[in-house]
Amino acid sequence: MRIRLGYVAIALKLGKVTSSSSVTYSNYMKLGNDEKKLNKLKQVTLSNLDDLYKILQYTVKNQIHFYRITSALVPLATHPEVTDWDYRKIFDKDYERLAKFINENNLRVDTHPDEFNVINSTKEDVFKNTIRNLWHHVYLFEDLNYPLGKMVMHIGSKEGGKEKAIERFLQNFNALPKEISERLIFENDDKTFTTKEVLSLCTQIKAPMVLDVHHHLCNNGGDELGPMLGDIFSTWEKEPFPPKIHFSSPKEGEKDKKHADYINAEAFINFIEKCIPLGLDLDIMLEAKQKDLALYMLAHDIKTIKPEWKWIDKSTFEI
Repeated sequence: MRIRLGYVAIALKLGKVTSSSSVTYSNYMKLGNDEKKLNKLKQVTLSNLDDLYKILQYTVKNQIHFYRITSALVPLATHPEVTDWDYRKIFDKDYERLAKFINENNLRVDTHPDEFNVINSTKEDVFKNTIRNLWHHVYLFEDLNYPLGKMVMHIGSKEGGKEKAIERFLQNFNALPKEISERLIFENDDKTFTTKEVLSLCTQIKAPMVLDVHHHLCNNGGDELGPMLGDIFSTWEKEPFPPKIHFSSPKEGEKDKKHADYINAEAFINFIEKCIPLGLDLDIMLEAKQKDLALYMLAHDIKTIKPEWKWIDKSTFEI
């Protein structure tokens, strides 16, 4: 059983390097003529793409194999009023450089579209905007020549009651273009849809389920996690990658929805020990505020508490 640890978007050890610099639509409109507007978008996007390359280099150098790319890589990429922003053509060589690096180093990368993307929204304009935003993520994976790329999403709103919300989800999911639906994977959330409910939906639509352990602590409907693990992981059976897990620690108190800076190593080890009888490899995305630094701290703590677990490299261990 091999466990790989990953982190989200920002490499804090690199200091001011960021792939998420933004341009608000309000500031964009204040720039005056079209040339100045386009130049601003190009300037910020080039900086983001260059910094993403630096982050990926750092990730590989530190023997980390699993990374989440920010959704803010290209400013105003999906804004309906910005219609002449052909960033895919402008930066095709930059994407090609990123693609080469990702594929040559066998990195697992994915994305997590923002929470305002709601597949089961009762508002048609929200659903249409969601489709437009999800296309943007599909294009990212295409430009990165990365057919394995997945987008993590929540089931969405419970407006009208859960039964109606699930009906809307199924109807809208089945209406999605195949290019989008085949890349979607779904996680349980901390307020509405429990692990059991998301597992049921993922089984029905034949989509992989991302177990969020912290969310399960906050919102579980009284269901124990252990008996569901086998069924959750089985949703990944036809996928080339191992099951993906989200793990974070509550900031204050067991059911605090806010993420802590670091990972509680004892809680992490307790979860891993629940998984050991299943004997499956797992990729675990750490959603801690201290990003890559939290990964290093967790690795250190595991080595102290479980010296018998064998480390393959800085982010991978075997049991």
